[in-house]
Amino acid sequence: MALDRLGSSLYGALRKVFRAPVVDEAVVKELVRDIQRALLQADVNVQLVLGISKQIEERSLKAKIPPGISRREHVTKVVYEELTRFLGEKPAPLKIEPGKRNVLMLVGIQGSGKTTVAAKLARYFQKRGLKTALVCTDTYRPGAYAQLQQLAQRINVPLHGEPKNKNPTKIALNGLKQFAEREVVIIDTAGRHKEEKNLIKEMKTMERSIKPNEVVLVIDGTIGQQAAIQAKAFNEATPIGSIIVTKLDGSARGGGALSAVAATGAPIKFIGTGEKIGDIEPFIPARFVGRLLGMGDLQTLIDKVREAEVTVPQKKMKAFLTGKFTLTDMYEQFEAMKSMGPFKRILKMIPGMTYNIPDEMMDLAEDRLKKWRVIIQSMSPKERDNPKTFTSSRIRRVARGSGTAEKEVKELLKQYTMMKKMMKTLRRKKTLPFFGKKLPMG
Repeated sequence: MALDRLGSSLYGALRKVFRAPVVDEAVVKELVRDIQRALLQADVNVQLVLGISKQIEERSLKAKIPPGISRREHVTKVVYEELTRFLGEKPAPLKIEPGKRNVLMLVGIQGSGKTTVAAKLARYFQKRGLKTALVCTDTYRPGAYAQLQQLAQRINVPLHGEPKNKNPTKIALNGLKQFAEREVVIIDTAGRHKEEKNLIKEMKTMERSIKPNEVVLVIDGTIGQQAAIQAKAFNEATPIGSIIVTKLDGSARGGGALSAVAATGAPIKFIGTGEKIGDIEPFIPARFVGRLLGMGDLQTLIDKVREAEVTVPQKKMKAFLTGKFTLTDMYEQFEAMKSMGPFKRILKMIPGMTYNIPDEMMDLAEDRLKKWRVIIQSMSPKERDNPKTFTSSRIRRVARGSGTAEKEVKELLKQYTMMKKMMKTLRRKKTLPFFGKKLPMG
């Protein structure tokens, strides 16, 4: 993520504090200068930067240190608390009532990523057991309906759209009639600009007609400080209940967008962290700052593990513990890990791991997993279920078929043997670490 640059700069600034022989006024002032530089490079407003750095300096030097902690720990705590307060301290979850229909109307300027966010939100709520549906009311952008249709099919969520109808309000009302029994209905609207009066008027008309539970403004994180102007303009047209900041993986200006919106008092409820359909998460300032400072975010990691979990039949679990672990099973584990997201993002959530592992090493590990998946795909079902059948000629054939070297196929087989041995050692414990969680044995 491009915000890594901000995070690594802040982490580096705090590392200086921990390495200093004595944490005195000079060390604190240097920390403040480093934080100022990092925030300004992330396109955060100058006045906001001055305000937060002043608070950090005053509290670090003048506030009474609580008993039981060192000055180093006190300074770290101050930085964490001030950055959290600066981004909105309290999380503002999107209120969804299960068992009732909740209508979310997405608005924003063209190119903000609204259509993709509509599908991401549908997938997010679908994973949490809610019946979701999508409605496309964009009658201006060519291909808008086709794009949302493709995304809806991928996540198996019903979509209502009328490509030939030029009245977006009627399309929305027809969609709501069709999805009366759905718990979350997400309405994707046409992209607007704060100066396009006709589109703003159309947005107001739709909002009055469909009476959504919440109007959600989608803002492109790459626009930096301009995000505040957008939030203000849209809020004046239609009461905004939620804000989602997207594309935080693609720009160093993401810090500017988050801080600018937070400064308006508007509630940021979700952030987009990548291009994949699952790359969206609730915005919880304390967790977000924790990740930036290298403190990790175990709760989000646990949530991702739960989402990636696959129900393993009791019979299969017992087979694992007796050593009946095949390459097919190994492939399923790789798939579950892949569904949790890139290694870098997962490691970012583990305290102390954020900036300590070189990017090259993480990229190497990720590349190796990708190759292993392709190698297993190139094997015959018999080879996957019984790796003992492998001979030199079979290894050569699989290497050719997967476009890899023979030594890489051998490396995978060696890793498989190690994992199989590990399964056997867990037999006495009657537990199985599967996708990051210990599953009880009967």
